[in-house]
Amino acid sequence: MNEEAALIRQRMRTPRAAAIAGIIFSVLLITSILLIRLSVPADPFEPGVWLKTSLHTVALALNMVPFAGIAFLWFIAVLRDRLGELEDRFFATVFLGSALLFLAMLFVSAAVTSGFILAYSVQSKGLLDTATFTFARAVSYGIMNIYAIKMAAVFMISLGTIWVRTRVMPRWLALLTYALALGLLLSIGSSLWVTLIFPAWVCAVSVYILVLNPRSPSASLQGGLE
Repeated sequence: MNEEAALIRQRMRTPRAAAIAGIIFSVLLITSILLIRLSVPADPFEPGVWLKTSLHTVALALNMVPFAGIAFLWFIAVLRDRLGELEDRFFATVFLGSALLFLAMLFVSAAVTSGFILAYSVQSKGLLDTATFTFARAVSYGIMNIYAIKMAAVFMISLGTIWVRTRVMPRWLALLTYALALGLLLSIGSSLWVTLIFPAWVCAVSVYILVLNPRSPSASLQGGLE
């Protein structure tokens, strides 16, 4: 009986942990993106003037990325635990794989940018005129604004499908998720608002779980079976 009560309490804490982790991820990533976009031109082939004027701002934004990644990893972990016995293996595999790919690309993009910031701080003379800087800037831009965004869309589609199949979340939220994910998939180029769609969606889902849907669905399923 004590073990059963402890299990129920643990499942009741899971949604709150997911919501808090999602909100932390959203706040950190949105802040990081805004700081970078206000400091760095969207053109991947710009001459790098921002390295002279906004170096410390961009460095601060990049230092937020690891903490945002940790919060996102916690978010997807507690989401899986929240589903419990309702988890579908096929869509859960796509859900987890796309989430980890997004996280890996986010880290790689931040690491590449941090790399040429460090190189500039050590030897600034002539670096901006080299092909290495242009290549590194284009790689960082492409990874984050093309590939990572597309993986975020796949993550949203798979999670929305899980919600429809399990009825864990309301249908309107799943349909909204599909619509936003489609926008990310079809987006071409870089736009501040497009980049902010994913963290804003995570924040909205987290607030919904925290305020309107606090109970774990797997715990509800167990209670119904008993």
